[in-house]
Amino acid sequence: MSKKLFIKTYGCQMNVYDSARMADVLAPLGYTPAEGPEDADMVVLNTCHIREKAEEKVFSELGRLKPLKIEREKAGGRMILAVAGCVAQAEGAEILSRAPFVDLVLGPQTYHRLPEMVARVTRAAGAVLDTEFPAEAKFDFLPETTSSKGVSAFLSIQEGCDKFCTFCVVPYTRGAEFSRPAQSVLAEARRLVAAGVRELTLLGQNVNAYHGASPEGGEWGLGRLIRALAEVPDLARIRYMTSHPLDVDEALISAHREVPQLMPFLHLPVQSGSDRVLEAMNRRHRADDFRRLIERFRAARPDIAFSSDFIVGFPGETDEDFEATMALCREVGFAQAFSFKYSPRPGTPAAGFPRQIAEAVQSERLDRLQELLTSQQRAFNEACIGRELPVLFERRGRHEGQLVGRSPYLQGVHVTAPADGLGRIRQVRIQRVDRNSLGGELVS
Repeated sequence: MSKKLFIKTYGCQMNVYDSARMADVLAPLGYTPAEGPEDADMVVLNTCHIREKAEEKVFSELGRLKPLKIEREKAGGRMILAVAGCVAQAEGAEILSRAPFVDLVLGPQTYHRLPEMVARVTRAAGAVLDTEFPAEAKFDFLPETTSSKGVSAFLSIQEGCDKFCTFCVVPYTRGAEFSRPAQSVLAEARRLVAAGVRELTLLGQNVNAYHGASPEGGEWGLGRLIRALAEVPDLARIRYMTSHPLDVDEALISAHREVPQLMPFLHLPVQSGSDRVLEAMNRRHRADDFRRLIERFRAARPDIAFSSDFIVGFPGETDEDFEATMALCREVGFAQAFSFKYSPRPGTPAAGFPRQIAEAVQSERLDRLQELLTSQQRAFNEACIGRELPVLFERRGRHEGQLVGRSPYLQGVHVTAPADGLGRIRQVRIQRVDRNSLGGELVS
């Protein structure tokens, strides 16, 4: 009997991947996608603990879902309500205390057990809480079928983090670093490509810490895994995120030089340009270490472009510290970047640090940084005008006869083109820069 499933995903690309796999494990129980929560027999909130006020956003959404659940019960039906992901891992007991109408609370390492949890909820009254870090790898228990549609897909190869940056909750919600065996990654990649995927983005909380068991014994790092993936027929593009500067090695840099399928675009978070702040963050690298890495990547692949993450207003950050961040940005030049005001996460060391920065100071610094980063992104995009770039077309545009794709630098590109171009890579001459994308024409 067919049932409807609605999953609302918050946060990172890893959660997007996890949501897709939750749909995969529930499919054998008869669950098919719902357009919204109103007609769903099961609703899953796949949560993220990184952004500010993450918990309150989840409770606010639960408040909106409660009347739908009650209405369904009055009509003689049932809506199973589940909270998954990192907020569930960190705040499981609090969720059940504040929202006792929730049926399931499960951490990100346990979603392969969802069918069992649903069966337990269906058989008996009461909520199910599962936020353990099981010894077995969840990837070993996921179905081989995939619900992935489209020409681009995420592929999770690594989870967890051992770095313990003082501002970050990931080690507490995702656990220690774990790398999938290379054979498992390659098998999933082949299934995705057979389903029509042309571009894979390899995911991990600290993806370049990947050290998976190799098919012939020993371990592969990320660079070696990328070379093996490049041998998968019809896989045209490979990307990866998110990396840590400490785990960049020569094998990865060489892959950027020698593997044409590996896109010349790298997201490498630095967080700050101040050595004093980096030490307080426990990043274990200095600003000059980051600069040297950028130089090595550019020497290997001169056309490479960079993205990064920045936190402003970290506890104790002085005007001089912030200016060091601005200086690093000016020196490196970023095609894209993500920047945020520091906000304390309960349970992290930085939440108890002295000299928390006033909101007004944080806002002023963030405005200045974002103005610089936005100008750099626009300059990078404008430098593409007149260039011919290979574009992988992913979907139809809003206008008749229009296709939308991605350049090697993750820029959205709009082109007038026939529909048979979907899923193909075509050369496009860039003609204009729009607010959030590029426009161009097909090269004959």
